[in-house]
Amino acid sequence: MEKTRLCELSRMATKIRMGIIEATHAAASGHPGGSLSISDILAYLYFEEMNVDVNNPKMDTRDRLVLSKGHTAPALYSTLALKGFFDGDALRTLRQADSFLQGHPDMKGTPGVDMTTGSLGLGISAACGMALAGKIDGKNYRVYTILGDGESEEGQVWEAAMFAAHYKLSNLCVIVDYNGLQIDGPVADIIGPAPFEPKFEAFGFNVITIDGHNFDEIDAAFKAARACTDKPTAIIANTVKGKGVSFMENKVNWHGSAPKDDQYEQAMAELNATLKSIG
Repeated sequence: MEKTRLCELSRMATKIRMGIIEATHAAASGHPGGSLSISDILAYLYFEEMNVDVNNPKMDTRDRLVLSKGHTAPALYSTLALKGFFDGDALRTLRQADSFLQGHPDMKGTPGVDMTTGSLGLGISAACGMALAGKIDGKNYRVYTILGDGESEEGQVWEAAMFAAHYKLSNLCVIVDYNGLQIDGPVADIIGPAPFEPKFEAFGFNVITIDGHNFDEIDAAFKAARACTDKPTAIIANTVKGKGVSFMENKVNWHGSAPKDDQYEQAMAELNATLKSIG
């Protein structure tokens, strides 16, 4: 990827992370760890890959994003605000009773949200339905869905995978956020779904494994997914939970804990330093 574009995407990802910290701190609740781990993927999707229009969020030909791991809504909200779907000041209203930014995405209340999610395992099924509808209607939009690695313990994920392969949903791209941690501890210690690659391959997917924080690899993966015209694609993105904030990285307790005042200051200082360091 061209260095200028790489720097632009890195800046966007860092700003998304700053929005996550801002929102969860203001709410005194939320899920920063898994939100931070998908920030690079979301930056690429919304600022490089997806066809969306902030002035027409329900555009019929738009690409769709289903955040199957809906508890990481702060990452999606921060991305949508940065893209221009709504004012970034709204991030400070996360989880408030009268806010349009609730703890899980709401397609009826939040501009730019394509599917209401929260119950783990359901989002990928909705994404399959969207992709099949596109095929039936002869539309050329693409559907992307982001799953958690812990979420992939849900049986419905694999039922949806069978469905996607059976109907040859080449317009569907499943991204697994493989950060290795879920609310109760290491994913491998709970009901480890790894290895992902042979499982998705056995279900009939085109499978690509990447470093989910490396934009060159992210770019190549999504280009390869577009080039695959006879089956759905699964991108296994190896990531770090809490990525970008030193004291949150690879710490399971940040799955669902919000930063306190001093932690907020440290996190924002680190992210501001990262932003300044980007060429």
